Amino acid sequence: MNTIIKFVPQQEAWIVERMGRFHTTLEPGMQVLWPFLDRIRYVKSLKEVAIEVPSQSAITQDNVTLDLDGVLYYRVVDPYKASYGVENAEFSVSQLAQTTMRAEIGHMTLDRTLAERAYLNNNIVRVINAAAADWGIQCLRYEIRDIHPPARVVESMHQQVSAERTKRAQILDSEGSRQAAINVAEGHKQSTILQSEAHKAEQINKATGEAEAILLRAEASAAGIRRIADAITTAPGGHHAVSLTVADRYIDAFAQLAKESNTLIIPAAAADASGMVAQALTIYDNITKRHGVVGMDKVADMIKSN
Repeated sequence: MNTIIKFVPQQEAWIVERMGRFHTTLEPGMQVLWPFLDRIRYVKSLKEVAIEVPSQSAITQDNVTLDLDGVLYYRVVDPYKASYGVENAEFSVSQLAQTTMRAEIGHMTLDRTLAERAYLNNNIVRVINAAAADWGIQCLRYEIRDIHPPARVVESMHQQVSAERTKRAQILDSEGSRQAAINVAEGHKQSTILQSEAHKAEQINKATGEAEAILLRAEASAAGIRRIADAITTAPGGHHAVSLTVADRYIDAFAQLAKESNTLIIPAAAADASGMVAQALTIYDNITKRHGVVGMDKVADMIKSN
């Protein structure tokens, strides 16, 4: 109603007609109108407006019927176009959002529709802005609120998710068994290697000990032989002592013949002990001439062999 002086609220635009034709757009603040000539024809809010897009059916590219609803956010950017460019801006934008959403979903599969809502929302906003530019309206964003696939499709999706989780569990279980088998085999391998190395070290140490023992025994025998030889050659009566020892060993060796074998080789003069001793000393002298001074054990072995 034209009351001559009008106060326009903030974030509103008033469209004034003078004698039936567009005259001006009143800005926020105090405005003066001519009575009977000027008329306030439209009042447009410049705030962002949210409208609910009713639930609708759409068919995806893989022939699945979906029920969708959403929320559209828009605002008036040109009050003149919003007043004279379209009869009902809100209804027009709502219908455009529905048809655009159907068209976009028809280009996408079910899995892509569920996974790429942001992509779908952006495409709907782009298409609405291209069509609503002549209406003085800007679509700020569109949000799909709910997507309702058919019950059978939902059940199939649940089965697919369950099968996928079962598959992943079996894969993880098999990977665990495989890794456990590898670890056991690696443990056996390391154990075998360590055992072989320990056995090798044991054999080396044993051989080293035996070699050192042989060397020590040989050195001790050599030292003993040298001391016996020195005693025989340098001590007074050494030759007589050797003769006595040789005779004693000879008699002892002769006494052991019956214990080692049933076959006896008896000298012709077995009852002549002096002759046996003389024979033993003769053998010792011969050995000494051929091999030098030797130990009593060596002499006894040679007497047995002879």
